[in-house]
Amino acid sequence: MSEAVLGVIGGSGLYDLPELTDAEWVTVDSPWGAPSDALRIGRVDGLKVVFLPRHGRGHRYAPSDINYRANIDAMKRCGVTSLVSVSACGSLNEAMAPGTFVLVDQFIDRTFAREKSFFGKGCVAHVSMAEPVAPLLVGHIAAAAAAEGLTYHKGGTYLAMEGPQFSSLAESELYRSWKCDVIGMTNMPEAKLAREAEICYATVAMVTDYDSWHPDHGSVDIQAIIRVLHENADNARRLIARLARDLPRTHEACPVGSDTALEYAMMTAPEVRDPDLVAKLDAVAGRMLQSAG
Repeated sequence: MSEAVLGVIGGSGLYDLPELTDAEWVTVDSPWGAPSDALRIGRVDGLKVVFLPRHGRGHRYAPSDINYRANIDAMKRCGVTSLVSVSACGSLNEAMAPGTFVLVDQFIDRTFAREKSFFGKGCVAHVSMAEPVAPLLVGHIAAAAAAEGLTYHKGGTYLAMEGPQFSSLAESELYRSWKCDVIGMTNMPEAKLAREAEICYATVAMVTDYDSWHPDHGSVDIQAIIRVLHENADNARRLIARLARDLPRTHEACPVGSDTALEYAMMTAPEVRDPDLVAKLDAVAGRMLQSAG
């Protein structure tokens, strides 16, 4: 049994976690390049918490410019076992109004300009994404949201678009026809990379608007989004603080294998693996590389 370490990646509007005690900003070096920012590492009631602002403090990085591989690698190097992605999103579902927190359980990836895997030529791996979120972690988030009296919906499909522009009306209607519930720009390839790194992952998608499809709300209103963002950020901090207080201090084995995703995924024989790529995988795939060695 290993110690539980909670990681939090904060999206638009969430650039710090002041609830952390004994906290400091720590620069974490990654062979995949620079993460979005230094990581804020501290504790909540004794639980180690690692926070990273996805867009950097001051919101410096657009969704397509984020170094997702470095972000996930840095989380792994800090010992994170459970990772919560807090992300602003638009709603494609009438029942998921602005202010609602959607605990996503599925993704559709429509991004196309991002590095999506730690693996490749010289060390090939294929991980399952059938069940991309860790159900026990989602359960703990739902319990925390209920305890804090927050409006949340458990379950939903997140459509990841490239951005940075918002959807056209035709795109919004297309995604609704696919039965998507929320739309955002940042959870892919983040969820895929967390799976490759054997980190239990869950998304709290914070609804800010109805995208562009809703006949009573019209196109996306940036001022309205920013207003809801601030409200959501306050609620998100409460949610994370409660989750950290209540999360078991020993890491729970994931029933869908989020923490063992590489068990049978690495295809390249050890003797022909690219040593340079293997060196970069020391944190992400260290468990499997050590067993192979």
